[in-house]
Amino acid sequence: MEVFEHSVSGVLVILVMIVLGYILAERGWFDQKSSKLIARIVTQISLPCYMMATITNRFTAQELAKMLPDLRFPVISMLILMAFAFAIVQLFRIKDSHAGLFSSMFFNSNTVFVGLPINQALFGSASVPYVLIYYMANTTIFWTLGTYLIQRDGTVEVKMSWKKTLSKIFSPPLLGFLIGVVFVLLKIKLPVFINSDLSYVGSLTIPLSMIFIGISVSHAGLRNIAFRKDNILVLLGRFFFAPLLMMILVIPSNMPLLMKQVFILQSAMPVMTNAPVVASLYGADADYAAVMVTETTLISLVMVPLLMMVTQSL
Repeated sequence: MEVFEHSVSGVLVILVMIVLGYILAERGWFDQKSSKLIARIVTQISLPCYMMATITNRFTAQELAKMLPDLRFPVISMLILMAFAFAIVQLFRIKDSHAGLFSSMFFNSNTVFVGLPINQALFGSASVPYVLIYYMANTTIFWTLGTYLIQRDGTVEVKMSWKKTLSKIFSPPLLGFLIGVVFVLLKIKLPVFINSDLSYVGSLTIPLSMIFIGISVSHAGLRNIAFRKDNILVLLGRFFFAPLLMMILVIPSNMPLLMKQVFILQSAMPVMTNAPVVASLYGADADYAAVMVTETTLISLVMVPLLMMVTQSL
């Protein structure tokens, strides 16, 4: 019961900030431009600072070297889920205009805007490096395989640009993580004032991320939520098949218990907020993607306490 109360408390901390963003958006404080600005501040400024400060302050070279090989677990999990999604598309006859988008949403998680704040609230800053390990795998697969699948649904012919794809993969958050790793490996100590600045700016990440999610829910519209066949199958993928598969993969391993817990929670996070953006770019069904972001985000707040109880029994 104590674990359940702790997880509910952590979710409520997150929910209050989401509700704040939602209410302010409903009252007209934010438009599409301001929403994009918040996302840009998080992904290009505060989150890279947050990652650098966390890695350089909390980890040694030996700990990082031991941790990085476990990147294989989220990669293997997402590839298996992708194959499973292809089978579901055929078995349940998902319409062609949704097949690629459905598959991408089935196996990719929102590891930063929702995953990072939830893990921080539940496990504290010790969980952040494990969140980042999962993020490395998730962002690489989304901007390659995930984007390709969404593109197949679209009506707009867009040439695949490896330069753009690599720029998405090696985004500021990932670069912040990698720079932090290099500094730790080379035993470079940052000046105290720079370390403080990184921490202050990085602390913007979680509240701004949650406000952004609230704005996104408002823009998608709660009235558009529906539980059709496609929607229910994505929900099953995100909140049942993904965490179950991750449990099967990590429980027998000798990784730290906290890493197992973080990986399981990260696997069960909502649909990526980038999915509607990419769908719109390629002429796919962006409205469907936006609805799924909203549905999975709201349901994740209910599922997290349940998953937290499961992970505590490992």
